[in-house]
Amino acid sequence: MSLRDRRIQYETAGLDRGDLDDSPVNQWLQWYEEAASAGVPEPNAMVVSTVDADGLPDSRVVLARGFDGEGVHFYGNYESAKGLQLERVPRAAANFPWLALHRQVRLRGTVERLSAKVSDDYFASRPRDSQLGAWASEQSRSITGRDELERRFAEATARFDGGAVPRPPHWGGWLLRPDVFEFWQGRPNRLHDRFRYVRVGTVWRIDRLSP
Repeated sequence: MSLRDRRIQYETAGLDRGDLDDSPVNQWLQWYEEAASAGVPEPNAMVVSTVDADGLPDSRVVLARGFDGEGVHFYGNYESAKGLQLERVPRAAANFPWLALHRQVRLRGTVERLSAKVSDDYFASRPRDSQLGAWASEQSRSITGRDELERRFAEATARFDGGAVPRPPHWGGWLLRPDVFEFWQGRPNRLHDRFRYVRVGTVWRIDRLSP
């Protein structure tokens, strides 16, 4: 089947204003729990988009590791392409694609680094091999081959043998503070339901959007 002929009819229940929580965070948490309960693989996976020094967009999938009234927590290498782009332009967009439920949630806003303590606490909760991997990988940089990566991992393993693995200084977390959310529910005939939350002072204005 060709790409242009591949279609799925979204036979899913509708989304009305009365179905929505006044808080986009609470609404996201509700949809996240429904995605997790439905068995959506890695329901905390989100596509994060940034811009580079030339203003060109860049996207990648990362895992959200916290979501509260302040925003979304995610982690990685500060010296990666993502980290350097956020350092230059501290704004980002994110998309949670829960395709099995014919849903997605888009958000965008400002980005700042999480505190050292928050990053330390999260790093300490990671599996040891993941901790070692953070030391081994110079994320986004060219390497000669897989053997170089495995050698660096072996060196990190030996370096911290028998002791705790500290958080590398080049690794930590970011907080995406959304000022816009959009909740999208697929509907038949591409007449989808879309609701946008926009922060206005201390409250959220909710608008229905045309599909």
